[in-house]
Amino acid sequence: MTETKSVRVLIEGRVQGVWFRGWTVERATACALSGWVRNRSDGSVEALFSGQPETVQAMIEACRIGPPAARVSRLSVEPADAPAGPGFHQRPTV
Repeated sequence: MTETKSVRVLIEGRVQGVWFRGWTVERATACALSGWVRNRSDGSVEALFSGQPETVQAMIEACRIGPPAARVSRLSVEPADAPAGPGFHQRPTV
């Protein structure tokens, strides 16, 4: 059985209004990750990534830069429970 890693990532900076969520969905789906991404009312973006450890780590590193118009000032990562189902989705703002 393949080992999986799940993390919650909080991305701060100029990350809303720059297509960060759409970019994240495209990248995570292409990498076969499960989880979700959403905007937060404080202006940050939150994501849950679950999959093979090296793929999750690569996604975290990609989020440090984000799409071209984004400017990431801070990124924090913490362990998380795996998402309930497969696939990667965009969720409503909280």
